[in-house]
Amino acid sequence: MSDEIVKQIEEQGAEVRRLKGDKASTDNAKTEAIQKLLALKLAYKEATGQDYAAPNARQAKPKQAPKPQKPEVKKHTLLGVGTKKDDNYSEWYSEVITKAEMIEYYDVSGCYVLRPWSYAVWESIQEFFDSGIKKLGVKNCYFPMFVSNAALEREKTHIADFAPEVAWVTRAGNSDMAEPIAIRPTSETVMYPSYKKWVQSHRDLPIKLNQWCNVVRWEFKHPTPFLRTREFLWQEGHTAYANPADAEKEVFQILDLYAGVYNDLLAIPVVKGRKSEKEKFAGGDFTTTVEAYVACNGRGIQGATSHHLGQNFSKMFDISYEDPSKDGERAYAWQNSWGLSTRSIGAMIMVHGDDKGLVLPPRVAAVQVIVVPVGFKTENKDSLFDAVDKVTKELVAGGVKAEHDLRENYNAGWKFNHWELKGVPIRFEVGPNDLAKKQVTAVIRHNGEKKQVSMDGIVASVKTLLDEIHTQMYNKALAQRDAHLKTTTDIEEFKKHLDEKCIILSPFCGLPECEEKIKNASTREDGEGAQMGAKTLCIPLEQPKQALPSKCLFPSCTEKAKAFALFGRSY
Repeated sequence: MSDEIVKQIEEQGAEVRRLKGDKASTDNAKTEAIQKLLALKLAYKEATGQDYAAPNARQAKPKQAPKPQKPEVKKHTLLGVGTKKDDNYSEWYSEVITKAEMIEYYDVSGCYVLRPWSYAVWESIQEFFDSGIKKLGVKNCYFPMFVSNAALEREKTHIADFAPEVAWVTRAGNSDMAEPIAIRPTSETVMYPSYKKWVQSHRDLPIKLNQWCNVVRWEFKHPTPFLRTREFLWQEGHTAYANPADAEKEVFQILDLYAGVYNDLLAIPVVKGRKSEKEKFAGGDFTTTVEAYVACNGRGIQGATSHHLGQNFSKMFDISYEDPSKDGERAYAWQNSWGLSTRSIGAMIMVHGDDKGLVLPPRVAAVQVIVVPVGFKTENKDSLFDAVDKVTKELVAGGVKAEHDLRENYNAGWKFNHWELKGVPIRFEVGPNDLAKKQVTAVIRHNGEKKQVSMDGIVASVKTLLDEIHTQMYNKALAQRDAHLKTTTDIEEFKKHLDEKCIILSPFCGLPECEEKIKNASTREDGEGAQMGAKTLCIPLEQPKQALPSKCLFPSCTEKAKAFALFGRSY
């Protein structure tokens, strides 16, 4: 197997060198090639236990006499993350998502395989959010992924932000299509023609629909699994109301559900707020958002958005009805749209992961407890394995997501490293002494703490422990964010805080041109080689208690400040 990997590494290395020497090749192609090379080198290290060395760097080793074969050979491979999170964040992230079996690289640039370990997180998010929206009367549906050119042309203003990223199908087999068909970057143009057909009377409203689907945006920037990909999974809700008050109320109900996904599932604190005019959704009246903070690189990350579209789209698509209060005059519906994507998984990895690998919040973990037998010998193996199986079955029957690891071709130390890398919240170690005391030894992933747990009432004890872990992980992330949340009215102090990996509350006038000046004034190369300035992450719904200064942050701005805005470098 290692010989095949070496061959692939050498071929991919040649491709990387070719692309670097080709002035016509894109940065995206170079980046994708380098990522594939890194993934292959990680696979080699996993298979052989040593770093890959190029042929000219290898030294011939003298032949040694074969060692006598042992009766039983334990399989060992080098586990763990070889790069520290604070030393090289990008390489750490690539190692974690591959070694923890979250993703697999794919041969189409910017597209990735979501393996069961990561998809389980998405399923937990789906279950939580789906339950919440159904309580609000939202129903699930599915619309086609293809969009006609004519439909896209009807909303040029809306798709302006997406236009460069729209992917088109132009051929069917060997024949050119009569008209190219777009693959949805979002579904307003797909869904709203049907809304027009369905709405004739005020009695046909409200319409509350959601779909769980994939979208394609042919990104040309640096592709990063979960964070910036050409295809991703999401939910998109599209609702229509007869009056604006009901529509606006829903915007904030959905925003609360999104905050719940991050706070109550992913153990990530978020700031709820409104987007600035510059950052809001094109074609909408206003956009609300939940914003998280990533401590390792000091960036904000948009968690999800809930938009009030006003009547902009209903007028565009003629979603109207006879208004009985105006003698049958046609009135246009008030609409919302809202979405949450698999980017949430990337945020979780970045916020909680450490130098040992992934750290999963308990409520989204595919496995909450892994039970491992330790210290067994041939004579006591069966009884110990039976005890491990019994504990595991009791946990599963009690609603805990538990598995055991009874593989005999791996030793206990290898298993500990393996499950730590995959981020399982609790590891139970069960040995002969534990059995004698009718207990298990619990090891907590996020802080390394060890404690003994009685087998009596073990299900209740574990559920309490899982809740404690969630709270501790949330509080740790909250403390990290709050330690890097600064308030200033001075642009020079603003730039200093920004370079110290902080997010900043500052008075802001709200004008797009002023926001652009702030971004330009604070632009510098970040730790990952990108030129990046600060932008508004949001206008927090909960404003600071201190009085709002009259002057905007930017020195030459003559407009009055309207609110404190949360600024930061962002994904």
